[in-house]
Amino acid sequence: MALPKEPKEYFALTVADYLDQERRSPERHEYVDGFIYAMAGESPDHGTICTNLTSEVRMQLKGSPCQGWAKDCKVRSGPAAEPGARSGLFSYPDLVVFCGEPAFHDQHRDVLTNPVVIVEVLSPSTEAFDRGEKFARLRNWNPSLKDYLLVAQTSPRIEQFTRRDDGSWLFRSVEDLTASLTIESIGCTLRLAEIYDRIVFSAEPVADESTVAPEETTA
Repeated sequence: MALPKEPKEYFALTVADYLDQERRSPERHEYVDGFIYAMAGESPDHGTICTNLTSEVRMQLKGSPCQGWAKDCKVRSGPAAEPGARSGLFSYPDLVVFCGEPAFHDQHRDVLTNPVVIVEVLSPSTEAFDRGEKFARLRNWNPSLKDYLLVAQTSPRIEQFTRRDDGSWLFRSVEDLTASLTIESIGCTLRLAEIYDRIVFSAEPVADESTVAPEETTA
């Protein structure tokens, strides 16, 4: 999903104001330190990949203590908001998985605070944010997060960041339609052939502007 280059609002909204507006708005917006960003429409391929991901994870989580929610669930990455607070990130992951009882920001029960796995399907306008600022805030403010996955649209590629016991993050990339990737924290295996079902990749090489991640990063 896409964010505009500039925030929709140029004044600093409090967290409470943002949530009040968001709950009454027909459109979705992400919140970053007082500024809100309208969520743009998704491409057909983005929608197909998200549907495939959700279907695969849902089937594998049956009977487990974990559950996945797609697109319309907000996740808070920041401190518990005091009255008048203007700090923190409220984002809409393409897919979020939690285990056990969900923990919520407030009584409205629409902002999750204990994600275990977050999956983002990359778009050109959001890739830098998903790789950089969003991931930094997720890993620093969401200690429950065990796995962060980035799924490409233009080629069969899933990148996985896994939190280790010492707090560092292990990186793995899978880039073959015949391959699979295991998310041990929730006991799921993603087969790329299923995730990219009905996706037709361009025969022309596509410039990849993604940041090359090291094999291991430390939070």
